[in-house]
Amino acid sequence: MSTCATASRDLAEPLAGTAATARTWLLLEQPGPWGAKALKSSHLDPEVGRALEKAAEGTGVRIALIRRPGHHPDRHTPRRHQVYVGHTAPGRAWLRGAVLDDPRRLMDLDFAALGAGDHGGFGAPHTGAPLAFVCTNGKRDRCCALLGRPLAAALTASGEEGAWEITHLGGHRFSPTLLVLPHGYAYGRMDVPAVKEVLEAARADRVVTEGCRGNSAWDRPGQAAELAVRTSTGEDTAGTLRVVGTEDMGSRGTGSNGAGSGDKGSRGTGPRLEVTVAHTDGRRWLVTVEQAASLPPRPESCGAALASPARMDVVAIRSLPDGPGGPGYEIPATVPSE
Repeated sequence: MSTCATASRDLAEPLAGTAATARTWLLLEQPGPWGAKALKSSHLDPEVGRALEKAAEGTGVRIALIRRPGHHPDRHTPRRHQVYVGHTAPGRAWLRGAVLDDPRRLMDLDFAALGAGDHGGFGAPHTGAPLAFVCTNGKRDRCCALLGRPLAAALTASGEEGAWEITHLGGHRFSPTLLVLPHGYAYGRMDVPAVKEVLEAARADRVVTEGCRGNSAWDRPGQAAELAVRTSTGEDTAGTLRVVGTEDMGSRGTGSNGAGSGDKGSRGTGPRLEVTVAHTDGRRWLVTVEQAASLPPRPESCGAALASPARMDVVAIRSLPDGPGGPGYEIPATVPSE
């Protein structure tokens, strides 16, 4: 059976720079079935879902429903809801949790403040294992159900206490997809050993770049740039790198970039960007990212028409001269995007 995930994998479509953008995640436990628009089509009161969706607009807060892996009985009885709120900006990341009897209480939150990184005293700091949220919503895309649910169940069966299912992370074609909090890195094409490695690293405040789609705190060029610096320098400590500036340099001439076998990118279809990435020790890098259209066309989700989704190609990384490392130098841009 051909799916969007098999097509993307067969074409070796790059993963870097494909994570959903969210400075802050608000994750609300809601067992039972989920619809395609889960906030308004689940056992959560749809009026509450619509109100939360409206409150989060333009604030940098992304809301999703979560549930524990396993059987989801179709019950409408009231129950308590686990809620997590996590801010993902490196160096200022935090994760807090609370258990609520009524999700309407979330309407009392200051969403603008949450998006800016101020939790306002909500809940209590999360002190347990890193949390792994696997997208499993088959109503959004069948790949999320076919690939995500078995992964979430296997993680739970293996003893991972922080495993949850989530309604939507974007990028169905990269299933199984994963979000890890508190650091906010998203992953694609995961299996149990790969997730175990990611979570073990997260426990030690480290970042695994293999299979990483990017940190949700940054936009897509910033995600690709940060991962490229990590891969080129070997820096794996979480919270050490920040995207501090992006400049649009315009578009380059057309033509295929020859991005290895499988997926090709057509240059000239998007901007050429200069992204500045800074380290907490003072080092800085200028990363050239070119946006290209993925070729040949492929479905971005199951049942969708063929399309050429944007990809972020890192073509150069230059160390800036004012860091403690001395004069600038070129790092070959041989960074794989997945």
